[in-house]
Amino acid sequence: MRLLRGDFDVETRYDLSPHQQLARYQRLGARWVHIVDLDGARDGLLANRDIIGELAAQRDVQLQVGGGLRELPALEDLFNRGVARVVIGSAAVERREEVIAWMRRLGPERVCLAFDVRLDGDAVPRLRIHGWRQQSALALWDAVAAFADHGLRHVLCTDIERDGALTGPNLALYSEALRRFPQIQWQASGGIGSAADLVALAEHGVPNAISGKALLEQRISAEELRPFLPDA
Repeated sequence: MRLLRGDFDVETRYDLSPHQQLARYQRLGARWVHIVDLDGARDGLLANRDIIGELAAQRDVQLQVGGGLRELPALEDLFNRGVARVVIGSAAVERREEVIAWMRRLGPERVCLAFDVRLDGDAVPRLRIHGWRQQSALALWDAVAAFADHGLRHVLCTDIERDGALTGPNLALYSEALRRFPQIQWQASGGIGSAADLVALAEHGVPNAISGKALLEQRISAEELRPFLPDA
């Protein structure tokens, strides 16, 4: 299932099982696959952990999993099921010190912080939390800075206005993110609709990109994907 701009009332369902889709990415040569438990993101409950565990058991691909991860036992449960990296969103905004402690305990390579943003009238990326339903006054740059001295390595940033819209990524946003925090392994999300978008992100120095709808609808061919997959 995919949402448009984070709206749970505007969803698209696809006739593909998670197992079929993961197998397709494996055949293409992907080494990492990003999975979001949308039920978890909305409700704060890991409703799909059994399916995620089944997918993680296929060791040829490493899974990065997010959606509703707000307590340490939930993170540890996913690691026990074979997940390689967890994505923490709302908790990183609301319980910073606690999340810093989780990062120290689990290790920086196993934790990615997800900051989902909408640009305000001054083009400042402001965070939204709890499945994108609640606005925060916190700017992306302040949120990242709060963790930068505590081993933060991976940040997933989604431009909500572009999510699922296939209108192209916000290159200005990610260029500014790289300028401010070059040590971070940024993951660009939102708007990717073609191979040209992947090329543009790479040319701007963005190390990682997440694509959902464009891949589900096969708008990017296998031949176009392969140059980006050896390290994906």
